[in-house]
Amino acid sequence: MRELLDMDASALAEKIRSGEITSAEAVEGYIRHIERVNPHIRAMIEPRFDEARQEAEERDRLLREGKAKGRLWGVPISMKEAFYVKGMHTTGGLPRRREAVDREDAEIVRRLKQEGAVILGKTNTPALCYCQETENTLFGRTNNPWDLSRTAGGSSGGEGALMAVGGAAVGIGSDIGGSIRFPAHFNGVIGFKSGNRRVSPAGAFPEVKEPHQVSMFGIGALAKSVRDAELVNDILALQKPSPVDAGAFQLVVPPPHPDAPVGEETAEYLDAVRREFAAGSRHAEHPPHFERATRMWQWIMSHDGGEELVRLCGEKGFSGVFLEYLKARLTGRSELHPYLTWALLGTRLFRPSAKEWMRMSEELRGGEREVAAFLRNRVLVLPVYHCAAPEHGKVYAELFSIRQTFLRYLPYVAYANTFGLPSLTVPVGTDRSGMPIGLQLITAVGQEAALFQWGRRVESAFRGYVRCTKYDAESGDEPGGGS
Repeated sequence: MRELLDMDASALAEKIRSGEITSAEAVEGYIRHIERVNPHIRAMIEPRFDEARQEAEERDRLLREGKAKGRLWGVPISMKEAFYVKGMHTTGGLPRRREAVDREDAEIVRRLKQEGAVILGKTNTPALCYCQETENTLFGRTNNPWDLSRTAGGSSGGEGALMAVGGAAVGIGSDIGGSIRFPAHFNGVIGFKSGNRRVSPAGAFPEVKEPHQVSMFGIGALAKSVRDAELVNDILALQKPSPVDAGAFQLVVPPPHPDAPVGEETAEYLDAVRREFAAGSRHAEHPPHFERATRMWQWIMSHDGGEELVRLCGEKGFSGVFLEYLKARLTGRSELHPYLTWALLGTRLFRPSAKEWMRMSEELRGGEREVAAFLRNRVLVLPVYHCAAPEHGKVYAELFSIRQTFLRYLPYVAYANTFGLPSLTVPVGTDRSGMPIGLQLITAVGQEAALFQWGRRVESAFRGYVRCTKYDAESGDEPGGGS
């Protein structure tokens, strides 16, 4: 069992094709593991185990008949709840949507099924994916498996937690404000966010409509290996990256920015990567427009003042949202989680003016050209967050404060979103309490092949994916507590 759970999707696909293991055996092994671990971490919220068993049997039959096709043939995967899967539910964590049944597959789901993947179920998100911690009133809170008192991040937090324990061969998430990279960093898994319009967002909920937001929105794998993240991207990408030689690329590792300080351990890992791969680099300056990118990200996310999300909540405008926030705080009985209602109120409060929006749009157009020029034949290494996974609620408090402290804590994540850049998060070590720490590698759109090549180098030289085994059947450890 441990060998199966440790195995990445690429290795499992090879073993299924060779007949060393059947898809049915792999699916059953993962189902048993999910049933054991999920009560602790609350990651999977809608299993489809019966359907997965049937599909696995069918995959095995077609394989025996020589009719198998697809790079993930018979491989069990998990899916962030935010993607439509025909016959399943996409609730956005809202009780009013608990009966909303998906009538068709999202485009990425169609592509994964076409490659033979078997979907085990859907995983938890914050309400409407509008927070970097995973908690909602319908399904509750997802816990970090390394320490249940700590956050799994968000909004792909269910995927991050499930992949940390090896609950699927590979998982799929989305990212418009760190929603793949926070969970990858906090849970110690590989995470890839695609770049500007490289993967179709069709069938993602909530629908991304505003053009700048579409540019910021990325989809990709939460995985056990860099090669799996690359494989999934190759399946999902609308355009294939050009072949490149990573040796022609320079790894740029700037020091932490003074306006966005990081913890001692994160700074030490940045130094270690610099010594290993970029010693003597003369291009360790901070990337262009770094200081402004987070404010631009906030204006793009607040462009409509949150009106579309308020509509999805079914409340009577912002006065209704405010009343629901008060109800949640005073009585604990609102159907809308206070993380969501507070975020929506902030979105309205900090909505950019028409003048600010015009200025931002002009700055963004020029900035995109400068950033692309800076990243030509370069891979940039940045932190994801200033620390490893903190206790539940801390990330929310830091990113949604009325004092706008997100300007201090979000810059490293916001940069890749604002400029529509592909980003790969790789675990590099742990802090002194044993919690994972990851760093992200960023490059220009079209240079993803170099990103994955450099990612494999960092993965090999540092921690990479290490599965959390404390919930394994044969483990005598008591779930909970530190690592």
